[in-house]
Amino acid sequence: MAKSNYHLRLKGYVGGWNFDADYVDYVLNKHKDERVDVLINSLGGEVSTALSVSAAFRRHGDVHVHYESMNASAATIASLGAKRVTMDTDAMYLVHKCSQLVFRWDMLNADQLQQLIDECEKTKNDLDKIDLNIAAAYAARCKRDKAELLELMKCGGWLTAAEALEWGFVDEVTELPDDEKPRMTEEVKNYLAGEGIPLPNVCGADDEQSMFQRFMTALSGMFHRETTNQIIDKMEKTYVNVCRILQCEHLESEDGRIVVSEEQVQVIEDQLANDGEQLATLQSTLADRDQELADLRSQLQSKEQEIAELQRKPADETGQVVESGIENLAEAYAKKVAEAQNMFNAIP
Repeated sequence: MAKSNYHLRLKGYVGGWNFDADYVDYVLNKHKDERVDVLINSLGGEVSTALSVSAAFRRHGDVHVHYESMNASAATIASLGAKRVTMDTDAMYLVHKCSQLVFRWDMLNADQLQQLIDECEKTKNDLDKIDLNIAAAYAARCKRDKAELLELMKCGGWLTAAEALEWGFVDEVTELPDDEKPRMTEEVKNYLAGEGIPLPNVCGADDEQSMFQRFMTALSGMFHRETTNQIIDKMEKTYVNVCRILQCEHLESEDGRIVVSEEQVQVIEDQLANDGEQLATLQSTLADRDQELADLRSQLQSKEQEIAELQRKPADETGQVVESGIENLAEAYAKKVAEAQNMFNAIP
């Protein structure tokens, strides 16, 4: 599968900005009646988000997931609703029991200690239920007994691609030579320790670390979360206006730089040229309108001056006397009345 053909690239922390359930729903809704290809590369995160993504894949019905590099925890749960799952031959796969951060540095009396024990017991019961639920989902995918999957989760060891295929977590192992091989760096080790994820070959290994050493390792991971950014070299960012021009959903950023093709640069250049022409046309139209407005203002000012001059000019004088003619009107009226009376009297 070519990398450019993925509709979704889910990387980083499950539940983070680049592995978000709402965004998954958005992309799936855009491709309701077609196959959706998803790339996953994540060391895990929130179980709730992983279950939501899995359910979304199941509702869509035709989602193909491909795993690359190192994938663990919630990232493996996310693909359970997919129709088909593939994996790079050099990738890694880890399932384990869920965990929750427990840390309290305090002086407690007997009552307070008992309260803490009760709280921890409740948390343990909740985690047991979540583990059983996840084991059942794994078992349905692998077509194995739930007890087998629960034991594998308890062991918590990393699986190679071949082992993941043998268990039934994936349907096919693919060979993509251009994919970067997984590296177990110190940054990765610190991140895994901070998240409570076991290191490779942890299953059956001798417990050479003391409890205090394990505590200090986990504590170091908690206070060095910035290493997460060192693990993930590539990120996908959505620049709304640029992506609108290029008609893509996101751009890939590596070490703070975004690489675009020559064809994409030409698209941006053409759009900028077109926008420049439209801007020049609008500016010219605006200048014409400004001139029209200035002309109208000048005409209005001229008319106002003419009105002011007319108001200051005295009224015209006249020596002609116009008679009202009231008396002549009265005589004419009396004459008409007399004529009417005569006509009336003449009627036989």
